[in-house]
Amino acid sequence: MPHKFNAARRDKIPKQKYRVTNWSEYNDGLRQRGDLTIWMSEDVIRSWVAPRRVTRGGQRKYSDLAIEMCLTLGMVFRQPLRQTQGLMRSIAGLFGVEIKVPDFSTLSRRSSGLKWPTQPRISSRAPVHLAVDSTGLKIFGEGE
Repeated sequence: MPHKFNAARRDKIPKQKYRVTNWSEYNDGLRQRGDLTIWMSEDVIRSWVAPRRVTRGGQRKYSDLAIEMCLTLGMVFRQPLRQTQGLMRSIAGLFGVEIKVPDFSTLSRRSSGLKWPTQPRISSRAPVHLAVDSTGLKIFGEGE
C-alpha cells in the first residue's frame, strides 16, 4: 500500500514553527477578526414593517427584507433562529432604533416563502461584506 510507505517515519517529521516578527501588526490582525461593522440605511428602517394588505387575511408585521436580513445574518454566524433573534435585538439596541425584531417562529415560518438568490459558496478566508439598502440584501466577497 503506497499510503503506508512512510508510516514508520511519519511522526518524526518536525512541525514547522512560525515566528512572529511584528507583534503590533499581529495583534491588530487578531483584533480585526472580531470586528463587526453593520450599516443599515434609513430606507431599510422605514421598510422594516410590511406594507398593509388589501386582500383578506392577517396583516404581516415584517417585510420580506426584514426576514431576509435576519435569516442571512443567522446563516453567516451559523446561529439557530432563537440566537438570531437575540442578535438582531442587540443590533437594534446598538443602533438605537426602535424596531420590532421578528421572533424565531416567524423567521421559521416566513423562511419557506422567500426566494433566495443562488450564489456560489465563498471558500476563502477573505472578509464577507453584507450590504443592506432599500433594494435588498447583497453579499460581496470573492468573485464579485
